[in-house]
Amino acid sequence: MFRNTNDISIIGEVSVILPDNGSNMPNKPRILLLNGPNLNLLGKREPETYGYQTLSDIVEHLTDVATEHDIDLRHEQSNAEHELIDHIHAAMGNTDFIIINPAAYTHTSVAIRDALLGVSIPFIEVHLSNVHAREQFRHHSYLSDVAKGVICGLGADGYEFALLSAAKQLKQTNNK
Repeated sequence: MFRNTNDISIIGEVSVILPDNGSNMPNKPRILLLNGPNLNLLGKREPETYGYQTLSDIVEHLTDVATEHDIDLRHEQSNAEHELIDHIHAAMGNTDFIIINPAAYTHTSVAIRDALLGVSIPFIEVHLSNVHAREQFRHHSYLSDVAKGVICGLGADGYEFALLSAAKQLKQTNNK
């Protein structure tokens, strides 16, 4: 993988290993999974609506799927809008695709919409429940019209479908 010691730089106490520029390393799709407020309560909060799987269960399964498909998957969850925005901003330059379940921020956050547009990273919006079969206020999304796609109502499977779709879209884009 590394040709010689010139590929390793020491900066203080931190070692930085530079990739082999001879293309011996696979170019894995880099996907960020973002989960918004209250999703840390999955499995406990309204399980008849959101299911009995915890967020940890879902992320563990997605990590296995990502490994199987040679995808570099990173996950972040926050109940705070500004932290989700910070994760979106930090993704610029090191992330190829975002999968986001903005939860309640779907219906309220122009700021998350602006952050996603600002970084120009394609994204898929995911919801565990069918938001269109629920209360009227849940029918509007500030993200859907600028997303590559929206998956809702398929429970935790929606995340896997989004992950595989994102990887497929990236592969098709890279093969052009």
